[in-house]
Amino acid sequence: MRKKSGFTFVEQAIMLVPEFKMVVHKLEQQVTLRGQSRSTLQNYIRRIALFVIHFGKLPEKIDPEEINEYLAALARDPRSPSRSSFKHMVYGLRYYYRLLGMNREAIALPSLKKDSKLPVILNRQELKELFAAPTLLKQRIVLTLIYSAGLRGQEVINLKISDIDFERRTIHIRQSKYKKDRVVPLADSMAMGLRKYLKAENPHLWLFNGKEPDGRYSVRGLSWVMRENLKKTSIAKEVNLHSLRHSYATHLLEQGLNIVTLKELLGHADITTTMIYLHVAQCPLIKPHSPLDSLYNFTKK
Repeated sequence: MRKKSGFTFVEQAIMLVPEFKMVVHKLEQQVTLRGQSRSTLQNYIRRIALFVIHFGKLPEKIDPEEINEYLAALARDPRSPSRSSFKHMVYGLRYYYRLLGMNREAIALPSLKKDSKLPVILNRQELKELFAAPTLLKQRIVLTLIYSAGLRGQEVINLKISDIDFERRTIHIRQSKYKKDRVVPLADSMAMGLRKYLKAENPHLWLFNGKEPDGRYSVRGLSWVMRENLKKTSIAKEVNLHSLRHSYATHLLEQGLNIVTLKELLGHADITTTMIYLHVAQCPLIKPHSPLDSLYNFTKK
């Protein structure tokens, strides 16, 4: 993210505190060695950079009491960044101190509880309106693909052309959030759209090329596409890119898919994560009955 000065938060932090450049290098090195998510790393680095800009020095050189006051003020201030940003600030600092082998018990880094909010779901009419909004084929295809296969943003940008099997109608998702591969169905209508997109755009290696150093798209770019196209619709709900994945899961449950199969399709490590969709899915109610009548195909006359 670039501010009006033309410099990113990280660039500003390095100009203010040159030693921060080495910190960024160490963090990137550790993530590479441990095979961790680069998108998570970038969020951590941006939050730590804001921290450095605020104090004008590296975190380990700041008095623990000052850090506690800063975090407390950040948590209370209604103008503060979103809870997600605050979470990355806390987790980023924890990661930073572990990297340096520092025991900062005096710093009250809060334990963050998981949100209890239910996911916001787009209905079928809203999805059709959203998918009709983009004027660019690439944008229409990427939004439709996320919903059609229930993908995470990071999984989308990691897709290579070779991961799409048109003959078997499958999408191979490699090393996703929990370092697990999985295969999900490729819808017939999605296959038609992808063929048209590949012919028109002729991407190389990555399914969706972008301006990242390795030539792929970015999650920030995907989020921007979602936001810009939402503005063209009449959708009033507070939704984001991940809402497409939530909608995919909910609609499959409503169509009768069992929760265990849905867990595998979503790539969840724990079925309790999947079960949240049971609270929002509008599954048809079945009147309580004995299975005996079904056994003998008995119907009341």
